[in-house]
Amino acid sequence: MTKINTQLLHLAKDKRLNKVISEVGVLKPGKINTDIYASLIKAIVSQQLSVKAADTIHKRFLTLFKNNYPDAKTVLNIDNELLRSSGLSYQKSGYIKNIAQFSLTEGLDYNFLKKKTDTELIEHLMKIKGVGRWTVEMLLMFSLNRKDVFPIDDLGIQNGIKKIYKLKSEKKELIKDIQKIAEKWQPYRTLACRYIWKFKDQKAVF
Repeated sequence: MTKINTQLLHLAKDKRLNKVISEVGVLKPGKINTDIYASLIKAIVSQQLSVKAADTIHKRFLTLFKNNYPDAKTVLNIDNELLRSSGLSYQKSGYIKNIAQFSLTEGLDYNFLKKKTDTELIEHLMKIKGVGRWTVEMLLMFSLNRKDVFPIDDLGIQNGIKKIYKLKSEKKELIKDIQKIAEKWQPYRTLACRYIWKFKDQKAVF
């Protein structure tokens, strides 16, 4: 039995989530991206943007560099106005330079970082100004392929769970209700979240 099937069997015990899984279909297993530095930059570019807009800006950003790779030293020396020309805000341009500086002074080596727990990685990478908890959680989920990440502050996750489970609660009570629902998905909350995002993107009727 494949790892993805093992996870699905566990998640399918939740009847409402099982209906989502049935409607969405089997998702492909995630792949590990060992380039933490580039992944963090892409995550910053993607903040508060649709997938399409983020992809467009990220591609423009990469064309500013030799071989389409944002070498850290080059990033630190590039003019902010040139970064702005790719569609980045001044704020995001600054955050990307912060990541470049951190990679040179602290290092973002995959073989070192992979030994850290999810909590340790979140604490470590949040030292970088502009890199918040959500950004690191996306890195954990989509670059490091960690199995049990639950980005509770993600609005897509909140709205998706609220719709699927027909929750009427708001604010702090909603967060408590969501946390309780997600407890039963452990230790495979990452895959559960991927299904909720996909379900929401499909604008499925439930």
